Amino acid sequence: MESDKIFIDIRTSDLTLAQVLQEIQRIQAENPDYEIFLDGDAHAIAGRRKPRRV
Repeated sequence: MESDKIFIDIRTSDLTLAQVLQEIQRIQAENPDYEIFLDGDAHAIAGRRKPRRV
């Protein structure tokens, strides 16, 4: 993943709920170092790099 953030804008997306859930699973599988969440402020499914453990 090139960026530190992933977004799927749920306001403009034409995906069904089932498709959104599938997309979340795909993103999680492809990016295990990211935490995926619903960003209520951005109205988007978002992801960000998990903090590194020291």
